[in-house]
Amino acid sequence: MLLWLANMFQQEYGFLRVFNFITFRAVFATLTALAIGLFFGPAVIRMLTRLKVGQAVRTDGPQTHLVKSGTPTMGGALILIAIAVATVLWCDWSNRFIWPVILVTFGFGAIGWADDYRKVVHKDPKGMPSREKYFWQSLIGLIAAFYLAFSVSGETNIKVWQLFMAWVQSGFSMDLPPKADLIVPFFKTISYPLGVWGFIALTYFVIVGTSNAVNLTDGLDGLAAMPTVMVGSALGLIAYLTGSANYARYLFIPHIPGAGELLIFCGAMAGACLAFLWYNAHPAQVFMGDVGALALGGALGTVAVIVRQEIVLFIMGGVFVVETLSVMLQVAWFKYTKMRTGVGRRVLLMAPLHHHYEQKGWKETQVVVRFWIITMILVLFGLSTLKLR
Repeated sequence: MLLWLANMFQQEYGFLRVFNFITFRAVFATLTALAIGLFFGPAVIRMLTRLKVGQAVRTDGPQTHLVKSGTPTMGGALILIAIAVATVLWCDWSNRFIWPVILVTFGFGAIGWADDYRKVVHKDPKGMPSREKYFWQSLIGLIAAFYLAFSVSGETNIKVWQLFMAWVQSGFSMDLPPKADLIVPFFKTISYPLGVWGFIALTYFVIVGTSNAVNLTDGLDGLAAMPTVMVGSALGLIAYLTGSANYARYLFIPHIPGAGELLIFCGAMAGACLAFLWYNAHPAQVFMGDVGALALGGALGTVAVIVRQEIVLFIMGGVFVVETLSVMLQVAWFKYTKMRTGVGRRVLLMAPLHHHYEQKGWKETQVVVRFWIITMILVLFGLSTLKLR
């Protein structure tokens, strides 16, 4: 919106040309989201408290968590509000990549809102049934995947449409350009062609998988917010480099015109999460809930697909990945041993992994800060793959 207004009056006021710089708008999108989150945070917490939207704490979990019972949840709505306002103000809405990211972020946020609402307002401990939740996640993920298969390959909206029509006319057998291949880090020339259907399948699993991975990680005060800031900021930097022909050529990464605009969205997401962390730091005054965790995970996955760095996301989001694998391993081993011996056994003291370390005697703040440090290391390692090729 502000870019459109600035372009209208650039002739009269030359200083407005600064709005044409993505980095300028990204910085102010971050600050705008941060300011909105900090300013409206207390009001949102009071409203959630008044509505008695309190978190139910599992009784079989760490005993130190019982004091958190009743803490307002669904605070992720504050994050989404801050992202929405900052993005509307500072993004170029003619950019073809902003729309799918917004669709996934707020679509998944709506799913999380419905799930949280049923849990805390309707007092339904199951919330939204898993099948229903995965159905809506899959629907949104597939819509985004189908659109991105052609928008990543086409440089303009017209070329996106032309590419789609060429695919239809080919009998749905046409391959995508090399920039849509699966990029393998640390190698300049190694990539794997996916084709349209392969691209859609990979994109679906990245978006839905990352969304649920962040949701599983969101179990301690601040544990999901700060890694999201770090991974999202790194993806924003990669998006900026990918959108620049010169940087992309120098780093041997695909040049995707228009991807640089995602730096603004990532900046808004980072600012919103930092503001939320102000109130979510231990002891938390508000919890994120599914409305925030599902949305943020979906956003990270979508941005990673657009910049063609799905494997790098896997590296940088290693904490999310390990948390998810810990749950899968725990459930699989319990079912297997119960089937074989009649008694289910556990690999970990408790899943997800952060609860395992709590049960081993780590304090909550120790777990959170150490996982932050690990994420920082992984993010730096992921960024190094841009040059180490």
